[in-house]
Amino acid sequence: MKNLGILLLLSIAISSCHKEVFIDYKHPQISYSGRIDSLNGEGVDLWRSGTSVKVNFEGKNLSVLLKDNNGDNYYNVIVDDNKPFILRPDTIKQYYKLVKDLAEGEHAVEIFKRTEWDRGKTTFYGFSFNEEGKILEKEVPKKRKIEFYGNSITAGYAVEDFSGNDSPDSIFTNNYLSYSTLTAKHFNAEYSCICKSGIGIMVSWVPLIMPEIYNRLNPTDANSKWDFSLFTPDVVVINLLQNDSWLVNMTEHDEFKASFGDTAPRDAFIVNAYASFVSSIRTEYPQANIICALGSMDATREGSIWPNYVQQAVDKLNDDKILTHFMPYKDSPGHPTIKEQQDMANSLIKFIEKHIDW
Repeated sequence: MKNLGILLLLSIAISSCHKEVFIDYKHPQISYSGRIDSLNGEGVDLWRSGTSVKVNFEGKNLSVLLKDNNGDNYYNVIVDDNKPFILRPDTIKQYYKLVKDLAEGEHAVEIFKRTEWDRGKTTFYGFSFNEEGKILEKEVPKKRKIEFYGNSITAGYAVEDFSGNDSPDSIFTNNYLSYSTLTAKHFNAEYSCICKSGIGIMVSWVPLIMPEIYNRLNPTDANSKWDFSLFTPDVVVINLLQNDSWLVNMTEHDEFKASFGDTAPRDAFIVNAYASFVSSIRTEYPQANIICALGSMDATREGSIWPNYVQQAVDKLNDDKILTHFMPYKDSPGHPTIKEQQDMANSLIKFIEKHIDW
């Protein structure tokens, strides 16, 4: 493992010296963010980037019971809004000590999924603390809600690969540093993120495209449908087409052939495909403000036709609450760095503050 100053939490056996109190995943004072199902099964499956679990409590110690199906997921653990440290759950169902010997008083612990759903799922079963501790009421629900649909840019792919090599190792992906999370935090908004590296609207580097998975609970299961009534965002941000912009020119690529045969799509086809996806989102969220964004990789470089496609699609939809915003081209190799993600967040925040009253 690369030396990134990571604190890998070791599994612990529950001590026989002190009685432990187990808080089941169905406890009403546990807060969830993202697409989860807490009503079925023996635990909550955490699939998507940015999914999080949070609890407020009194006590000195807190552990979490987890099981990962691949052992390739990473989580940020945030204690009392301090700097996050990293947890990598194992494939064995076990406890992980999150905090110990805290000061007396009220505390909050959140575990936040850094990695994407192609790394598999983690099942969360509950929390445990010593008998002198107690769970507290969860925070008042946030007044604002925001949802993102995106690709690797939104996922925060390789954002912590400081070598600039865009390593696919999942340790370098961190949705917590993505412009999407940063924007949600700025507005103190409840956050939902539907993203996948390599995905497009018409064609992807993988067989699935966003119109096929945007409405799933489990992104790997075509029969697993999300109930959109469970989360109604005030603002939806769509940042897609970067992958389409590359692949529509790769006539020999397998996914090009699967999507288009042997003929590249014409302008009207591209505009209609984008408009159709935005219309699907509008159907689910009739009142939401929808921002059709693009950036900050080369789909927004000077002379690119892709912002024009987005604008044409939005003009065609003729909806006053569907807006466009193009984040400036970052003009550097690879995926966005931490600074470039912050630049994107600043751009989007400024746009929202100017154009949306929520």
